[in-house]
Amino acid sequence: MNTHTTQISNVLIIGSGGAGLRAAIEAKQQGMDVIVLGKRQRTDVHTVLAAGGINAAFGNVDPEDSWEQHFADTYIEGYGLSEPEVVEIMAKESPILVEEIDKWGANFAKLENGKIDQRFFGAHTYRRTCYSGDYTGRSILFALINKAKSLDIPIYDSQYVSDLLVDDNVCFGAMAFDIQSGERTVYLADSVIVAAGGHTRLWRKSSSRRNENTGDGFFLGLKAGCKLSDMEMVQFHPTGMVIPEEMAGTLVTEAVRGEGGKLINSDGERFMKNYDSDRMELSTRDRVAMANYTEIVEGRGSPNGGVYLDISHKGKDFIIEKLPRMYRQFLDTLMIDISKSPMEVSPTAHYSMGGIVVTPEEHWTGVEGLYAAGEVTAGLHGANRLGGNSLAEILIFGKRAGDAASKRSKEIDVHIRSKKVIQQAHDNLNSSIKNGTEVARPLQRDLRNIMWEYGGVVKSEVKLKKGLDEIKSLKNASKDLDVRPDSEGYQDLMLAFDLEASIVSSEATLLSALNREESRGAHQREDFKDLEKDQTLNIRIELEEDSKIKLSKDKTPLLRKELKNLINKTKEIKNFEGMLLE
Repeated sequence: MNTHTTQISNVLIIGSGGAGLRAAIEAKQQGMDVIVLGKRQRTDVHTVLAAGGINAAFGNVDPEDSWEQHFADTYIEGYGLSEPEVVEIMAKESPILVEEIDKWGANFAKLENGKIDQRFFGAHTYRRTCYSGDYTGRSILFALINKAKSLDIPIYDSQYVSDLLVDDNVCFGAMAFDIQSGERTVYLADSVIVAAGGHTRLWRKSSSRRNENTGDGFFLGLKAGCKLSDMEMVQFHPTGMVIPEEMAGTLVTEAVRGEGGKLINSDGERFMKNYDSDRMELSTRDRVAMANYTEIVEGRGSPNGGVYLDISHKGKDFIIEKLPRMYRQFLDTLMIDISKSPMEVSPTAHYSMGGIVVTPEEHWTGVEGLYAAGEVTAGLHGANRLGGNSLAEILIFGKRAGDAASKRSKEIDVHIRSKKVIQQAHDNLNSSIKNGTEVARPLQRDLRNIMWEYGGVVKSEVKLKKGLDEIKSLKNASKDLDVRPDSEGYQDLMLAFDLEASIVSSEATLLSALNREESRGAHQREDFKDLEKDQTLNIRIELEEDSKIKLSKDKTPLLRKELKNLINKTKEIKNFEGMLLE
Protein backbone atom coordinates (compact mmCIF):
# COMPACT_ATOMS: atom_id res chain seq x y z
CA MET A 1 0.00 0.00 0.00
CA ASN A 2 1.49 3.32 -1.11
CA THR A 3 -1.57 5.53 -1.33
CA HIS A 4 -2.04 8.67 0.73
CA THR A 5 -3.81 11.97 0.78
CA THR A 6 -1.82 15.17 1.02
CA GLN A 7 -2.32 18.22 3.20
CA ILE A 8 -0.21 21.35 2.94
CA SER A 9 0.36 24.03 5.55
CA ASN A 10 2.93 26.61 6.53
CA VAL A 11 3.41 25.16 10.01
CA LEU A 12 2.71 21.57 11.06
CA ILE A 13 2.56 20.77 14.77
CA ILE A 14 2.91 17.24 16.13
CA GLY A 15 1.23 17.08 19.51
CA SER A 16 -2.04 18.68 20.60
CA GLY A 17 -1.12 19.39 24.23
CA GLY A 18 -0.32 22.76 25.73
CA ALA A 19 3.00 23.34 23.94
CA GLY A 20 1.60 22.35 20.56
CA LEU A 21 -1.53 24.46 20.90
CA ARG A 22 0.37 27.54 22.08
CA ALA A 23 2.72 27.15 19.10
CA ALA A 24 -0.25 26.82 16.77
CA ILE A 25 -1.92 29.94 18.16
CA GLU A 26 1.26 31.97 17.73
CA ALA A 27 1.74 30.80 14.14
CA LYS A 28 -1.89 31.42 13.24
CA GLN A 29 -1.76 34.93 14.69
CA GLN A 30 1.18 35.59 12.38
CA GLY A 31 -0.92 34.71 9.34
CA MET A 32 0.23 31.12 8.89
CA ASP A 33 -1.83 28.17 7.70
CA VAL A 34 -1.48 25.76 10.63
CA ILE A 35 -2.34 22.09 11.22
CA VAL A 36 -2.16 20.33 14.62
CA LEU A 37 -1.92 16.53 14.88
CA GLY A 38 -2.72 14.60 18.05
CA LYS A 39 -2.79 10.91 19.00
CA ARG A 40 -5.38 11.37 21.72
CA GLN A 41 -8.62 13.28 21.90
CA ARG A 42 -7.71 16.97 22.20
CA THR A 43 -9.45 17.33 25.58
CA ASP A 44 -7.57 14.41 27.14
CA VAL A 45 -3.91 15.05 26.34
CA HIS A 46 -1.11 14.78 28.90
CA THR A 47 -1.37 18.46 29.87
CA VAL A 48 -4.51 17.71 31.90
CA LEU A 49 -2.38 15.80 34.42
CA ALA A 50 -0.39 18.90 35.42
CA ALA A 51 -2.54 19.68 38.40
CA GLY A 52 -0.91 21.91 40.98
CA GLY A 53 -0.06 25.17 39.24
CA ILE A 54 2.06 27.34 36.99
CA ASN A 55 4.94 29.55 38.16
CA ALA A 56 5.32 33.29 37.61
CA ALA A 57 7.24 35.74 39.81
CA PHE A 58 4.43 38.27 40.21
CA GLY A 59 5.06 38.89 43.89
CA ASN A 60 1.31 39.11 44.45
CA VAL A 61 1.53 37.28 47.79
CA ASP A 62 5.25 37.63 48.56
CA PRO A 63 6.32 41.04 47.20
CA GLU A 64 10.02 40.16 47.59
CA ASP A 65 9.80 37.69 44.70
CA SER A 66 11.47 38.49 41.37
CA TRP A 67 12.43 36.86 38.10
CA GLU A 68 16.01 36.76 39.41
CA GLN A 69 14.97 34.63 42.38
CA HIS A 70 12.88 32.40 40.13
CA PHE A 71 15.95 31.97 37.92
CA ALA A 72 18.17 31.15 40.89
CA ASP A 73 15.71 28.63 42.35
CA THR A 74 15.33 26.83 39.02
CA TYR A 75 19.02 26.75 38.14
CA ILE A 76 20.19 25.66 41.60
CA GLU A 77 17.53 22.98 41.92
CA GLY A 78 18.60 21.71 38.48
CA TYR A 79 22.06 21.08 39.96
CA GLY A 80 23.82 23.14 37.32
CA LEU A 81 22.79 21.06 34.27
CA SER A 82 20.23 23.51 32.88
CA GLU A 83 20.82 25.77 29.89
CA PRO A 84 21.07 29.18 31.65
CA GLU A 85 19.53 31.16 28.81
CA VAL A 86 16.48 28.89 28.71
CA VAL A 87 15.99 29.32 32.46
CA GLU A 88 16.40 33.09 32.17
CA ILE A 89 13.80 33.33 29.38
CA MET A 90 11.35 31.25 31.39
CA ALA A 91 11.78 33.30 34.57
CA LYS A 92 11.38 36.63 32.74
CA GLU A 93 8.50 35.73 30.44
CA SER A 94 6.29 33.53 32.61
CA PRO A 95 4.34 36.47 34.14
CA ILE A 96 3.40 37.69 30.65
CA LEU A 97 2.22 34.28 29.47
CA VAL A 98 0.39 33.48 32.71
CA GLU A 99 -1.57 36.74 32.53
CA GLU A 100 -2.35 36.00 28.88
CA ILE A 101 -3.69 32.50 29.47
CA ASP A 102 -5.73 33.74 32.43
CA LYS A 103 -7.38 36.32 30.14
CA TRP A 104 -8.01 33.54 27.61
CA GLY A 105 -10.06 31.67 30.22
CA ALA A 106 -7.76 29.68 32.53
CA ASN A 107 -9.49 31.44 35.43
CA PHE A 108 -6.79 31.22 38.09
CA ALA A 109 -7.72 31.72 41.73
CA LYS A 110 -7.74 35.41 42.69
CA LEU A 111 -6.95 37.42 45.79
CA GLU A 112 -9.44 39.92 47.21
CA ASN A 113 -7.65 42.69 45.27
CA GLY A 114 -8.27 40.86 42.00
CA LYS A 115 -4.69 39.79 41.45
CA ILE A 116 -3.79 36.14 40.82
CA ASP A 117 -3.35 34.13 44.02
CA GLN A 118 -0.08 32.21 44.51
CA ARG A 119 0.64 29.12 46.60
CA PHE A 120 3.79 27.47 47.92
CA PHE A 121 5.39 24.73 45.85
CA GLY A 122 8.42 22.67 46.79
CA ALA A 123 11.84 24.44 46.77
CA HIS A 124 10.48 27.80 45.67
CA THR A 125 11.80 30.60 47.88
CA TYR A 126 8.50 32.47 47.65
CA ARG A 127 4.88 31.72 46.83
CA ARG A 128 4.84 32.05 43.05
CA THR A 129 2.64 29.15 41.88
CA CYS A 130 -0.61 30.34 40.29
CA TYR A 131 -3.40 27.80 40.22
CA SER A 132 -6.92 26.75 39.38
CA GLY A 133 -7.72 24.49 42.34
CA ASP A 134 -5.79 21.28 41.66
CA TYR A 135 -6.73 21.09 37.98
CA THR A 136 -4.54 23.86 36.56
CA GLY A 137 -3.34 21.92 33.52
CA ARG A 138 -6.89 21.16 32.50
CA SER A 139 -7.96 24.79 32.85
CA ILE A 140 -4.98 25.93 30.74
CA LEU A 141 -5.63 23.27 28.09
CA PHE A 142 -9.29 24.19 27.70
CA ALA A 143 -8.40 27.87 27.45
CA LEU A 144 -5.96 27.00 24.64
CA ILE A 145 -8.48 24.77 22.86
CA ASN A 146 -11.09 27.53 22.93
CA LYS A 147 -8.57 30.08 21.67
CA ALA A 148 -7.53 27.74 18.85
CA LYS A 149 -11.17 27.18 17.96
CA SER A 150 -11.78 30.93 17.79
CA LEU A 151 -8.89 31.17 15.30
CA ASP A 152 -10.20 28.24 13.21
CA ILE A 153 -7.06 26.17 13.77
CA PRO A 154 -7.68 22.58 12.60
CA ILE A 155 -6.79 19.92 15.20
CA TYR A 156 -6.81 16.37 13.88
CA ASP A 157 -7.22 13.72 16.57
CA SER A 158 -6.22 10.03 16.22
CA GLN A 159 -3.30 10.85 13.94
CA TYR A 160 -0.13 8.84 14.57
CA VAL A 161 3.04 10.27 13.07
CA SER A 162 5.30 7.42 12.02
CA ASP A 163 8.06 9.48 10.39
CA LEU A 164 9.22 13.02 9.95
CA LEU A 165 10.04 13.68 6.30
CA VAL A 166 13.66 14.81 6.10
CA ASP A 167 15.89 15.17 3.04
CA ASP A 168 19.47 16.39 3.29
CA ASN A 169 18.89 17.72 6.82
CA VAL A 170 15.75 19.64 5.80
CA CYS A 171 12.42 18.66 7.34
CA PHE A 172 9.50 19.21 4.96
CA GLY A 173 6.64 17.45 6.71
CA ALA A 174 5.48 14.18 8.25
CA MET A 175 3.82 10.88 7.41
CA ALA A 176 0.86 9.95 9.60
CA PHE A 177 -1.87 7.33 9.67
CA ASP A 178 -5.33 7.46 11.20
CA ILE A 179 -5.45 5.16 14.24
CA GLN A 180 -9.07 4.24 13.46
CA SER A 181 -9.11 3.84 9.68
CA GLY A 182 -5.43 3.42 8.77
CA GLU A 183 -5.72 6.15 6.12
CA ARG A 184 -2.33 7.66 5.42
CA THR A 185 -1.70 11.36 5.05
CA VAL A 186 1.44 13.15 3.96
CA TYR A 187 1.49 16.50 5.71
CA LEU A 188 3.76 18.89 3.82
CA ALA A 189 4.88 22.04 5.61
CA ASP A 190 7.48 24.80 5.55
CA SER A 191 8.17 24.22 9.25
CA VAL A 192 7.42 21.40 11.67
CA ILE A 193 7.20 21.60 15.47
CA VAL A 194 7.47 18.46 17.61
CA ALA A 195 5.54 18.82 20.88
CA ALA A 196 4.93 15.16 21.58
CA GLY A 197 5.79 14.79 25.29
CA GLY A 198 8.24 12.55 27.14
CA HIS A 199 8.69 8.88 28.04
CA THR A 200 7.62 8.33 31.66
CA ARG A 201 4.99 5.72 30.73
CA LEU A 202 7.95 3.36 30.31
CA TRP A 203 8.13 2.73 34.06
CA ARG A 204 5.76 0.33 35.81
CA LYS A 205 4.72 3.00 38.31
CA SER A 206 3.97 6.10 36.30
CA SER A 207 1.76 9.16 36.52
CA SER A 208 1.22 8.89 32.76
CA ARG A 209 -1.59 6.86 31.28
CA ARG A 210 -1.73 4.10 28.69
CA ASN A 211 -0.69 5.14 25.15
CA GLU A 212 0.93 8.43 26.15
CA ASN A 213 4.49 9.52 26.96
CA THR A 214 5.99 6.46 25.27
CA GLY A 215 9.08 8.22 23.90
CA ASP A 216 7.72 8.50 20.35
CA GLY A 217 8.64 12.20 20.17
CA PHE A 218 12.23 11.39 21.11
CA PHE A 219 12.41 8.65 18.49
CA LEU A 220 10.98 10.88 15.76
CA GLY A 221 13.66 13.44 16.59
CA LEU A 222 16.49 10.90 16.61
CA LYS A 223 15.46 9.45 13.23
CA ALA A 224 15.31 12.98 11.80
CA GLY A 225 18.87 13.73 12.89
CA CYS A 226 18.31 15.49 16.24
CA LYS A 227 20.35 14.91 19.38
CA LEU A 228 18.93 14.05 22.78
CA SER A 229 20.40 15.25 26.05
CA ASP A 230 20.31 14.06 29.67
CA MET A 231 17.93 11.17 29.12
CA GLU A 232 18.95 9.74 32.50
CA MET A 233 17.30 12.69 34.22
CA VAL A 234 13.83 11.28 34.85
CA GLN A 235 11.85 12.84 37.66
CA PHE A 236 10.21 10.49 40.11
CA HIS A 237 7.42 12.46 41.73
CA PRO A 238 7.37 11.73 45.47
CA THR A 239 3.66 11.06 45.68
CA GLY A 240 1.87 8.65 43.41
CA MET A 241 -1.05 6.47 44.45
CA VAL A 242 -0.16 2.98 45.72
CA ILE A 243 -3.50 1.21 45.45
CA PRO A 244 -5.63 0.01 43.76
CA GLU A 245 -3.26 -1.77 41.36
CA GLU A 246 -4.82 -0.22 38.25
CA MET A 247 -4.24 3.25 39.74
CA ALA A 248 -0.69 2.65 41.02
CA GLY A 249 1.48 5.64 40.14
CA THR A 250 -1.43 8.00 39.48
CA LEU A 251 -0.32 11.45 40.57
CA VAL A 252 -1.12 12.93 43.95
CA THR A 253 -0.39 16.55 43.18
CA GLU A 254 2.32 18.54 44.94
CA ALA A 255 -0.44 21.02 45.74
CA VAL A 256 -1.33 18.71 48.66
CA ARG A 257 2.06 19.43 50.23
CA GLY A 258 1.90 23.04 49.07
CA GLU A 259 -1.31 23.47 51.05
CA GLY A 260 0.16 21.92 54.21
CA GLY A 261 0.17 18.15 53.70
CA LYS A 262 2.49 16.16 56.01
CA LEU A 263 4.46 13.00 55.20
CA ILE A 264 4.35 10.37 57.96
CA ASN A 265 5.87 6.89 58.22
CA SER A 266 4.42 3.76 59.85
CA ASP A 267 5.94 4.80 63.19
CA GLY A 268 3.83 7.98 63.13
CA GLU A 269 6.95 10.12 62.56
CA ARG A 270 6.90 13.21 60.34
CA PHE A 271 10.11 12.01 58.75
CA MET A 272 11.09 14.89 56.43
CA LYS A 273 12.81 16.48 59.43
CA ASN A 274 15.50 13.83 58.93
CA TYR A 275 16.09 14.75 55.27
CA ASP A 276 15.53 18.52 55.01
CA SER A 277 14.65 20.05 58.38
CA ASP A 278 14.33 23.57 56.94
CA ARG A 279 11.96 22.93 54.05
CA MET A 280 10.35 19.69 55.24
CA GLU A 281 7.66 18.54 52.75
CA LEU A 282 8.41 21.57 50.56
CA SER A 283 11.92 20.37 49.78
CA THR A 284 12.91 19.54 46.21
CA ARG A 285 11.11 16.69 44.47
CA ASP A 286 14.27 14.61 44.21
CA ARG A 287 14.91 14.88 47.96
CA VAL A 288 11.32 14.14 48.95
CA ALA A 289 11.20 11.20 46.53
CA MET A 290 14.43 9.79 48.00
CA ALA A 291 13.08 10.31 51.52
CA ASN A 292 9.89 8.39 50.68
CA TYR A 293 11.90 5.67 48.94
CA THR A 294 14.26 5.33 51.90
CA GLU A 295 11.46 5.08 54.46
CA ILE A 296 9.80 2.35 52.40
CA VAL A 297 12.90 0.21 51.71
CA GLU A 298 14.09 0.50 55.33
CA GLY A 299 10.80 -0.92 56.61
CA ARG A 300 8.96 2.16 57.82
CA GLY A 301 6.39 2.16 55.04
CA SER A 302 2.66 1.64 54.99
CA PRO A 303 1.01 -1.80 54.60
CA ASN A 304 0.75 -1.37 50.82
CA GLY A 305 4.34 -0.26 50.28
CA GLY A 306 4.04 3.50 50.56
CA VAL A 307 4.17 6.23 53.16
CA TYR A 308 1.33 8.39 54.46
CA LEU A 309 0.44 11.85 53.17
CA ASP A 310 -1.95 13.58 55.54
CA ILE A 311 -3.92 16.79 54.86
CA SER A 312 -6.83 15.98 57.22
CA HIS A 313 -5.76 18.63 59.75
CA LYS A 314 -6.83 21.31 57.24
CA GLY A 315 -10.51 20.44 57.32
CA LYS A 316 -13.03 19.40 54.70
CA ASP A 317 -14.11 22.83 53.42
CA PHE A 318 -10.52 23.94 52.87
CA ILE A 319 -9.65 20.70 51.05
CA ILE A 320 -12.68 20.85 48.76
CA GLU A 321 -11.84 24.46 47.86
CA LYS A 322 -8.12 24.00 47.27
CA LEU A 323 -7.87 20.32 46.29
CA PRO A 324 -11.22 19.32 44.77
CA ARG A 325 -9.81 16.80 42.29
CA MET A 326 -7.71 15.00 44.89
CA TYR A 327 -10.69 14.82 47.22
CA ARG A 328 -12.77 13.12 44.52
CA GLN A 329 -9.90 10.95 43.25
CA PHE A 330 -9.51 9.12 46.57
CA LEU A 331 -13.22 9.05 47.28
CA ASP A 332 -14.05 7.61 43.86
CA THR A 333 -11.28 4.98 43.72
CA LEU A 334 -10.82 3.94 47.36
CA MET A 335 -13.80 5.40 49.25
CA ILE A 336 -11.26 7.34 51.34
CA ASP A 337 -12.21 10.79 52.62
CA ILE A 338 -8.87 12.62 52.74
CA SER A 339 -10.35 15.17 55.12
CA LYS A 340 -10.52 12.32 57.66
CA SER A 341 -7.84 9.81 56.64
CA PRO A 342 -4.31 9.96 55.18
CA MET A 343 -3.37 8.85 51.67
CA GLU A 344 -0.83 6.11 50.91
CA VAL A 345 1.76 7.35 48.39
CA SER A 346 5.10 6.33 46.90
CA PRO A 347 7.42 7.63 44.15
CA THR A 348 6.19 7.45 40.55
CA ALA A 349 7.86 8.19 37.20
CA HIS A 350 6.54 11.62 36.35
CA TYR A 351 8.57 13.81 34.00
CA SER A 352 11.26 13.56 31.33
CA MET A 353 13.73 16.35 32.07
CA GLY A 354 16.00 15.38 29.19
CA GLY A 355 14.99 15.35 25.55
CA ILE A 356 15.67 16.91 22.17
CA VAL A 357 18.49 19.46 22.13
CA VAL A 358 17.21 22.87 21.00
CA THR A 359 18.52 26.41 20.80
CA PRO A 360 17.34 28.57 23.73
CA GLU A 361 15.55 31.37 21.90
CA GLU A 362 13.96 29.64 18.91
CA HIS A 363 13.88 26.02 20.09
CA TRP A 364 15.39 24.96 16.78
CA THR A 365 16.64 21.38 16.68
CA GLY A 366 19.54 21.80 14.26
CA VAL A 367 17.53 20.20 11.44
CA GLU A 368 16.37 22.87 9.01
CA GLY A 369 12.66 23.54 9.40
CA LEU A 370 12.32 21.42 12.55
CA TYR A 371 11.55 22.88 16.00
CA ALA A 372 10.46 21.36 19.31
CA ALA A 373 8.76 22.53 22.50
CA GLY A 374 7.55 21.22 25.85
CA GLU A 375 8.50 18.02 27.66
CA VAL A 376 10.04 16.57 24.50
CA THR A 377 12.94 19.05 24.83
CA ALA A 378 15.96 19.32 27.13
CA GLY A 379 17.50 22.45 28.63
CA LEU A 380 15.22 23.96 31.25
CA HIS A 381 15.05 21.55 34.15
CA GLY A 382 18.54 20.07 34.40
CA ALA A 383 18.73 17.32 37.02
CA ASN A 384 15.56 18.23 38.92
CA ARG A 385 12.38 20.00 37.82
CA LEU A 386 10.64 22.47 40.09
CA GLY A 387 6.91 21.86 40.25
CA GLY A 388 4.98 24.48 38.31
CA ASN A 389 7.75 25.17 35.79
CA SER A 390 6.47 22.72 33.18
CA LEU A 391 3.24 24.61 32.49
CA ALA A 392 5.22 27.83 32.18
CA GLU A 393 7.57 26.02 29.80
CA ILE A 394 4.86 24.85 27.41
CA LEU A 395 3.37 28.32 27.05
CA ILE A 396 6.64 30.27 26.75
CA PHE A 397 8.51 27.95 24.43
CA GLY A 398 5.43 26.83 22.53
CA LYS A 399 4.97 30.49 21.63
CA ARG A 400 8.65 30.91 20.76
CA ALA A 401 8.74 27.81 18.58
CA GLY A 402 5.59 28.96 16.80
CA ASP A 403 7.18 32.35 16.18
CA ALA A 404 10.42 30.85 14.85
CA ALA A 405 8.58 28.37 12.61
CA SER A 406 6.48 31.21 11.19
CA LYS A 407 9.51 33.34 10.43
CA ARG A 408 11.12 30.49 8.54
CA SER A 409 7.98 29.95 6.51
CA LYS A 410 7.95 33.62 5.54
CA GLU A 411 11.63 33.62 4.58
CA ILE A 412 11.98 30.52 2.40
CA ASP A 413 11.50 30.74 -1.37
CA VAL A 414 11.42 27.04 -2.24
CA HIS A 415 9.72 24.15 -0.46
CA ILE A 416 11.66 20.89 -0.77
CA ARG A 417 9.66 17.75 -1.50
CA SER A 418 11.27 14.32 -1.92
CA LYS A 419 9.28 11.43 -3.43
CA LYS A 420 12.04 9.07 -2.30
CA VAL A 421 11.68 10.10 1.36
CA ILE A 422 7.88 9.80 1.17
CA GLN A 423 8.24 6.32 -0.31
CA GLN A 424 10.61 5.34 2.49
CA ALA A 425 7.95 6.42 4.99
CA HIS A 426 5.43 4.21 3.17
CA ASP A 427 7.92 1.33 3.24
CA ASN A 428 8.34 1.76 6.99
CA LEU A 429 4.58 1.47 7.47
CA ASN A 430 4.22 -1.44 5.05
CA SER A 431 7.01 -3.48 6.64
CA SER A 432 5.48 -3.01 10.08
CA ILE A 433 2.23 -4.78 9.11
CA LYS A 434 3.00 -8.50 9.30
CA ASN A 435 2.17 -11.82 10.89
CA GLY A 436 4.30 -12.79 13.85
CA THR A 437 4.41 -14.60 17.17
CA GLU A 438 4.76 -11.65 19.58
CA VAL A 439 2.11 -9.15 20.69
CA ALA A 440 2.99 -5.56 21.55
CA ARG A 441 1.07 -5.14 24.83
CA PRO A 442 2.88 -7.90 26.77
CA LEU A 443 6.24 -6.62 25.50
CA GLN A 444 5.32 -3.10 26.63
CA ARG A 445 4.54 -4.52 30.07
CA ASP A 446 7.87 -6.35 30.13
CA LEU A 447 9.68 -3.13 29.24
CA ARG A 448 7.92 -1.22 32.01
CA ASN A 449 9.00 -3.87 34.51
CA ILE A 450 12.60 -3.73 33.24
CA MET A 451 12.74 0.05 33.57
CA TRP A 452 11.28 0.01 37.09
CA GLU A 453 13.52 -2.79 38.35
CA TYR A 454 16.80 -1.66 36.75
CA GLY A 455 16.31 2.04 36.03
CA GLY A 456 14.11 3.11 38.90
CA VAL A 457 14.55 5.59 41.74
CA VAL A 458 18.02 4.27 42.71
CA LYS A 459 20.34 2.71 40.14
CA SER A 460 23.71 0.93 40.00
CA GLU A 461 26.11 -0.38 37.38
CA VAL A 462 24.92 -3.94 37.99
CA LYS A 463 21.25 -2.97 37.64
CA LEU A 464 21.79 -0.81 34.57
CA LYS A 465 23.83 -3.44 32.70
CA LYS A 466 21.23 -6.07 33.55
CA GLY A 467 18.52 -3.73 32.28
CA LEU A 468 20.36 -3.15 29.01
CA ASP A 469 20.73 -6.91 28.52
CA GLU A 470 17.01 -7.37 29.14
CA ILE A 471 16.17 -4.61 26.65
CA LYS A 472 18.40 -6.27 24.05
CA SER A 473 16.42 -9.50 24.42
CA LEU A 474 13.15 -7.62 24.24
CA LYS A 475 14.33 -5.79 21.12
CA ASN A 476 15.00 -9.14 19.43
CA ALA A 477 11.56 -10.40 20.40
CA SER A 478 9.94 -7.24 19.01
CA LYS A 479 11.26 -8.08 15.53
CA ASP A 480 8.60 -10.79 15.33
CA LEU A 481 5.59 -8.65 16.22
CA ASP A 482 2.15 -9.66 15.05
CA VAL A 483 0.55 -6.55 13.56
CA ARG A 484 -2.81 -7.09 11.88
CA PRO A 485 -5.15 -4.14 11.46
CA ASP A 486 -8.78 -5.20 11.66
CA SER A 487 -12.29 -3.89 12.09
CA GLU A 488 -11.29 -2.44 15.46
CA GLY A 489 -8.82 -0.12 13.78
CA TYR A 490 -5.07 0.30 13.53
CA GLN A 491 -4.24 0.14 17.24
CA ASP A 492 -1.83 -2.74 16.56
CA LEU A 493 0.19 -0.59 14.19
CA MET A 494 0.26 2.30 16.65
CA LEU A 495 1.44 -0.02 19.42
CA ALA A 496 4.18 -1.42 17.18
CA PHE A 497 5.58 2.06 16.55
CA ASP A 498 5.18 2.99 20.20
CA LEU A 499 7.09 -0.13 21.25
CA GLU A 500 9.95 0.60 18.85
CA ALA A 501 10.21 4.17 20.13
CA SER A 502 9.99 3.00 23.74
CA ILE A 503 12.79 0.48 23.33
CA VAL A 504 15.14 3.08 21.83
CA SER A 505 14.20 5.68 24.46
CA SER A 506 14.73 3.15 27.25
CA GLU A 507 18.10 2.09 25.91
CA ALA A 508 19.19 5.72 25.61
CA THR A 509 18.05 6.37 29.19
CA LEU A 510 19.90 3.42 30.74
CA LEU A 511 23.06 4.07 28.70
CA SER A 512 23.08 7.69 29.81
CA ALA A 513 22.51 6.64 33.43
CA LEU A 514 25.36 4.13 33.21
CA ASN A 515 27.71 6.84 31.96
CA ARG A 516 26.83 9.35 34.70
CA GLU A 517 28.94 7.99 37.54
CA GLU A 518 27.58 10.21 40.30
CA SER A 519 24.35 11.05 42.11
CA ARG A 520 22.84 14.36 41.02
CA GLY A 521 19.24 15.41 41.48
CA ALA A 522 16.84 12.81 40.13
CA HIS A 523 19.74 10.58 39.03
CA GLN A 524 20.68 8.49 42.07
CA ARG A 525 23.39 5.79 42.00
CA GLU A 526 23.92 3.53 45.01
CA ASP A 527 27.47 2.85 43.77
CA PHE A 528 28.30 6.54 43.18
CA LYS A 529 26.53 8.38 45.98
CA ASP A 530 28.17 11.81 45.70
CA LEU A 531 27.76 14.71 43.29
CA GLU A 532 30.97 15.10 41.26
CA LYS A 533 31.84 18.60 40.05
CA ASP A 534 33.74 17.22 37.06
CA GLN A 535 30.47 15.64 35.86
CA THR A 536 28.67 18.95 35.47
CA LEU A 537 28.07 18.03 31.86
CA ASN A 538 25.30 17.06 29.47
CA ILE A 539 25.20 13.53 28.09
CA ARG A 540 24.17 13.53 24.43
CA ILE A 541 22.58 10.76 22.39
CA GLU A 542 22.27 10.46 18.62
CA LEU A 543 21.58 7.69 16.11
CA GLU A 544 24.30 6.55 13.74
CA GLU A 545 23.51 5.44 10.19
CA ASP A 546 23.13 1.81 11.31
CA SER A 547 20.62 2.99 13.94
CA LYS A 548 23.01 2.29 16.79
CA ILE A 549 23.07 4.75 19.67
CA LYS A 550 26.10 7.03 19.88
CA LEU A 551 26.89 8.73 23.19
CA SER A 552 28.97 11.84 23.84
CA LYS A 553 29.49 14.35 26.66
CA ASP A 554 29.48 18.16 26.52
CA LYS A 555 30.30 20.70 29.21
CA THR A 556 27.20 22.57 30.33
CA PRO A 557 26.83 26.12 28.95
CA LEU A 558 28.56 28.85 30.94
CA LEU A 559 26.65 31.35 33.02
CA ARG A 560 26.98 35.05 32.33
CA LYS A 561 28.83 36.86 35.12
CA GLU A 562 25.76 38.64 36.47
CA LEU A 563 23.78 35.40 36.62
CA LYS A 564 26.65 33.61 38.32
CA ASN A 565 26.86 36.34 40.96
CA LEU A 566 23.11 36.22 41.47
CA ILE A 567 23.20 32.49 42.19
CA ASN A 568 26.21 32.58 44.50
CA LYS A 569 24.65 35.20 46.76
CA THR A 570 21.24 33.53 47.09
CA LYS A 571 20.62 31.74 50.36
CA GLU A 572 19.44 28.60 48.54
CA ILE A 573 23.01 27.79 47.48
CA LYS A 574 23.63 26.37 50.96
CA ASN A 575 21.43 23.38 50.11
CA PHE A 576 23.86 22.11 47.53
CA GLU A 577 27.37 21.40 48.71
CA GLY A 578 29.81 21.70 45.81
CA MET A 579 27.49 23.89 43.74
CA LEU A 580 29.20 27.22 44.47
CA LEU A 581 30.19 28.59 41.09
CA GLU A 582 33.78 29.72 40.75
